[in-house]
Amino acid sequence: MTHRYDPELAPAVPLLPDLDVTDAAAARATLAAMQAGRPPFVPPPGVTVEHRAVSGAGGVQVPVVVSRPEATGPLPALLYAHGGGFVTGSAATDLASPAGLAADAGAVVVSVDYRLAPEHPFPAAFDDCWSALCWLAGSAGELAVDPARVAVGGISAGAGLAAGLALAARDRGGPAVAFQLLDIPVLDDRLGTPSMRAFTDTPLWTRGNAEHSWRHYLGGGEPSPYAAPARADDVSGLPPAYVAVCEFDPLRDEGIAYAQRLLAAGVPVELHCFPGTFHGSAGAFPQAAVSRRMRAGLTDALRRGLASGSAR
Repeated sequence: MTHRYDPELAPAVPLLPDLDVTDAAAARATLAAMQAGRPPFVPPPGVTVEHRAVSGAGGVQVPVVVSRPEATGPLPALLYAHGGGFVTGSAATDLASPAGLAADAGAVVVSVDYRLAPEHPFPAAFDDCWSALCWLAGSAGELAVDPARVAVGGISAGAGLAAGLALAARDRGGPAVAFQLLDIPVLDDRLGTPSMRAFTDTPLWTRGNAEHSWRHYLGGGEPSPYAAPARADDVSGLPPAYVAVCEFDPLRDEGIAYAQRLLAAGVPVELHCFPGTFHGSAGAFPQAAVSRRMRAGLTDALRRGLASGSAR
């Protein structure tokens, strides 16, 4: 199928590797090879990066990476979850995005190195992110963070985890979440949207990858709204949200549908669909103008979402 990719992205699409998450180990090797060609991570000026561990469910130690801008507190904060279809990626290989958000939004960003499927199916990744969120809120004094201005966010599978955290925080009576930043989110295991049916050959993510990703993550268990937030019966009472989707992404329509449901439930939402883009295009080609617009929109939304805190 021919897609009208953004003119800056189109010439490089044939150079992208074929990502197949059927075999999780092979998919991790493919992404590691992509990472190997990138320059070493250097924190933005004025941002310190600290690796820590927090206590998780069942005595698990959850690694986190804390990116802190050079500013006096108490600062707003973001609990951030990386992408990777629940089966690949790590906080250590996605250092630039959270550190950049810390610099540009003036927020402390805590990135979670959650456990991956299929070795650790749901609820392992969710539990790790929940433990990190509770630690962030409970350590506000130590971290010089304003507990009324804590957001959850992430990209792809990480955005799905963030949406699940917002639901859980509402259902469990805290921690208070002021904002949810959902960048190209994974939300629905039912795979029934028009975009999910149509995009079987798009770069980096396809319907086939989505099928295998959910199979790894759910491990045959009963789907929960904390795993697949689109299954939530009630989305009222959730924090304001920013939702970004890509035109040629199997996940596009589930992101739009979730944003529409939030709006219908009285939740403030800002929704953007970026033309000519595909899943992960902003990370693969950050220099493209459309990628820069995506990044600017995300940062601006976070800055505004954290300006007034959970009382908004």
